[in-house]
Amino acid sequence: MPSPEISIVIPAYNEAQRITVTLERVLECVHTTGWDAEVLVVDDGSADETTAIVHRFMETHPELHLIQNPGNRGKGYSVRNGILQARGEMVMFTDADLSAPIEEAERLFQALREGADVAIGSRWLDRSRQTQHQPFYRRFFGRCFNAVTRAVMNLPYADTQCGFKAFRRDAAQVIFRLQRVERWGFDPELLFIARRIGFRIVEVAVSWGHDERSKISYLRDGAKMLEEMATIRSNSLLGRYEAAIAAMADTSGMVTPQVRSEQVTLHDPVR
Repeated sequence: MPSPEISIVIPAYNEAQRITVTLERVLECVHTTGWDAEVLVVDDGSADETTAIVHRFMETHPELHLIQNPGNRGKGYSVRNGILQARGEMVMFTDADLSAPIEEAERLFQALREGADVAIGSRWLDRSRQTQHQPFYRRFFGRCFNAVTRAVMNLPYADTQCGFKAFRRDAAQVIFRLQRVERWGFDPELLFIARRIGFRIVEVAVSWGHDERSKISYLRDGAKMLEEMATIRSNSLLGRYEAAIAAMADTSGMVTPQVRSEQVTLHDPVR
């Protein structure tokens, strides 16, 4: 079976209340845009009807597939599990709430086609594209966390946490094999690794709307993410990423280019 051009990975944990609408929107987008795509839902040990709903969609949509984790392992594990099993030449992940409309993925794919290795969606490059703003307290904590992340991780991006990122397949296979963080703090680790290797990273402004059903708690999960950032820095100081990168280069002949990062606001692509 030939590989598709695009793989769309959707991590899901107890998403029975919104996975139907999510799959309807994603599959409709795939059909109307003419993307040559597969859609991978990664179930993280859901205790509700999430997997049953996905199975029903699979009966009429052969491009849809279900991957099941060995229990509840976290969003980072789910994304990695899906990305490493994806077959597309361009692979992306999106949150199940579709806070960034799936149609916006074309903006990420456009950046990859123009030479980026990694394209990350950003809520903050162009605030006029926000369709539903977060409550003040969530916006405050989110911006504070992003500022701390930028400082601690030395990441020059306006938005490190947006769950809307795309990768060239070869870059993804390297980055995600080096990923160690399995829960909420995995996004900064992916960017940290990509910069260390020297992949070209482009930050792209995307439309985005807050979903009141968001499961992240900035107090509980924010503390855990700070702990995970400390782990990432520790791994770096101990040379664990460098050793792994060197080992991969020795066995695969991988060439690491110079670090290049960009922030862009793309014009709407021609449909």
